[in-house]
Amino acid sequence: MSTATTRSTRRSEGELRALAVEGSLLDDTDAVGVARWAAETFPGTLAVACSMAEGVLPHLVSQHAPGVDVLFLETGYHFSDTIGTRARVADELDVTVVDVMPELTVAEQDARFGPRLHDRDPVSCCAMRKMEPLARTLDGYEAWVTGVRRDEAPTRTHTPLVTFDEKHGLVKVNPLVTWSLDDVTAYAITHAVPVNLLLSDGYPSIGCEPCTKRVAPGEDPRSGRWAGLSKTECGIHT
Repeated sequence: MSTATTRSTRRSEGELRALAVEGSLLDDTDAVGVARWAAETFPGTLAVACSMAEGVLPHLVSQHAPGVDVLFLETGYHFSDTIGTRARVADELDVTVVDVMPELTVAEQDARFGPRLHDRDPVSCCAMRKMEPLARTLDGYEAWVTGVRRDEAPTRTHTPLVTFDEKHGLVKVNPLVTWSLDDVTAYAITHAVPVNLLLSDGYPSIGCEPCTKRVAPGEDPRSGRWAGLSKTECGIHT
C-alpha cells in the first residue's frame, strides 16, 4: 500500500458515516465533481477499485489525487487482455496499481479444494479470490471508489452515489452511477485511456476467464458473467 499510509490515524466510524451523508448530497451527474470531493475529503486514504475493463475510473480520480492507489483483484484467472490492460494503466496513468492477492495460489486452491472450484462452487471461489482479499486490503483506507453503474444490471439499479459501506466499514463512492457504457467509451476516447480489447469482442462485462462468456448484442451486459448460473454478482457490491 502506498498513498493510504499518508494519514496517521483513520477517522472514526461516526466521522466516516457523516462524510458519507455529505457525499450523498452531491450531484450524481457530476462525476468530475464527485471525484474531486473524494480526493479532497480523503487525502492519502482513498483507493480506486478497477477490474481493468478500461482505465476510465483511475484516470478520472487521478486528475484530483495523483498517484492514487488502484486496487486490482489478481485472482489468477484473468484473460491475458485484462493483464495487458493492467500493465498499461500502471504505465500510462498517474496511479499506483496495487495487486490484491488471495491467500492461496490457484495451484494451492486446486490442491486443497479440487480443480475448477469455480465450476462447482463459484460462491466459495469468489469469496476466497475476491471478497476476502479485498476486505483485507480495504482495511487500511477510509474510502474506496468503484465504477458501478446503475444501467449495468437490475441488481445495480438503485446504487447510491456515496454511501457508508457496512460490509467493509468505510465510505464507498460511485462517481459513474448515472453513466452509460457509451459515456464510458466517450471518456476513454477523449482522454486516450487504456481500454481492454475484450470490450469490442463481445465482452461488455469482464471477469475471470473461466467464468465469463461473450454476450449477444442486446443482451444484459452482465449475462456473460457466470453464464448458465443464477449468480450475477461476486458479492463485493451486494
